[in-house]
Amino acid sequence: MIKKIIYHSVFFSFLTHKKVFGAESGGMPQLDPEFWVSQIFWLTITFGILYVVLSKLILPKISSNLESRKSQISDNIEAADKQRKESDAKLKEYEEIITKSKIEAKNIFNQAREKVLKDINAKRDVLDKQIDEEIVKAENEINKLRKDAPIKINKIAIETASELTQKLIGAEVNNSSISAIVDDLSKRNGDKYYGN
Repeated sequence: MIKKIIYHSVFFSFLTHKKVFGAESGGMPQLDPEFWVSQIFWLTITFGILYVVLSKLILPKISSNLESRKSQISDNIEAADKQRKESDAKLKEYEEIITKSKIEAKNIFNQAREKVLKDINAKRDVLDKQIDEEIVKAENEINKLRKDAPIKINKIAIETASELTQKLIGAEVNNSSISAIVDDLSKRNGDKYYGN
C-alpha cells in the first residue's frame, strides 16, 4: 500500500514538473512543487486512514460474512448429503419391504393353493370311495339279481306254461311235471343265458 502511494507520488511529481508542463503559470496549485510536501502528507494520512478503516472495520466484516457464507454452504452440503443418505436408506428399506411382501404373498398363495389341492384331493378320495362303494353295491345287487333271476324266471315260466297248457288242452296240468321240464331246460341252457 505504501509502495503504491510512493509510486503515485512520483508519478504525479513527474507529471507536475514545471519545466514539462509549466503548472505555476496555468493556475493549478496541486501541480506546484511547493505544495507537494503537504499533498504527499495528506495523501499518506488519507490512504493510511482508509487502509486502517478497510483492514480493521470493513474487511473483517466481509471476511466474516464470507466465512459464515462458506460455513453455511458447507452445512447445506452436509445436510444435503445426510438427506441423500437417509433417502437412499429409506429407498433401500422400502425395496426390502416390497421384496418381503412379494415373498410373503407368494408363500401365502402357495399355501392357499396347497390347501385347496389337499381339499380337492380329500374330496376326490371321498368321492372315489363313495363311487367304489356304490359300484360294489350295484355289483352285489346285480349278482343277487343274477342269482335270483333263474328262480324267478322258472317260476314265471312254470306259471305261463301252466296257463298256456290249460288253455290249449282245456284241462289242468300238474305243476310239478311242468316245473321238472322248466328246470331241465334251464339247466341245459343255463350256461348260455346266465353265465353259470
